[in-house]
Amino acid sequence: QVRLVESGGGLEQAGGSLRLSCAASGSIFTINAMGWYRQAPGKQRELVATTTSRGSTNYADSVKGRFTISRDNAKATMYLQMNSLKPEDTAVYYCWGTLLGIDYWGRGTQVTVSS
Repeated sequence: QVRLVESGGGLEQAGGSLRLSCAASGSIFTINAMGWYRQAPGKQRELVATTTSRGSTNYADSVKGRFTISRDNAKATMYLQMNSLKPEDTAVYYCWGTLLGIDYWGRGTQVTVSS
């Protein structure tokens, strides 16, 4: 069983930075992959970035070069550093993890970027 809790969202101006955190409890060391998704009002949830237990990463084209995903297994925490924020980054950001074929989700944290 895995529980994921996000934090670090908020209101930021365009061009600014935010760092999201995802604290995991449970079988963190056996999580195959973790990542961040986001959902803007009226839109479908979309992938932002993922990272595997081996350290490989994947990013959506819209955030490449601006966002960085990382994980600290000793702290059982994953991060998303978001730089050069744009108004179109406004969304609820969800932490995601997969274990033995089961997907786990956090409740989400709101990120709002003003122009």
